[in-house]
Amino acid sequence: MNILAVIVSIALFVASFVLFAYAFAVPEEFAALTFFIGIMSVTLSMAIPFNILGHRER
Repeated sequence: MNILAVIVSIALFVASFVLFAYAFAVPEEFAALTFFIGIMSVTLSMAIPFNILGHRER
């Protein structure tokens, strides 16, 4: 299960770079929304390891 969470986290992080790049290529109405979704993608990709993978059961 940890491997799946790491793969999802890395995929979200890489996808955020794509969203940041497309924010300058989409029409002006969607640029801010695309950039914001990129920021939320980075936030979620960092929250997965800190919150889900950070807890160990002893």
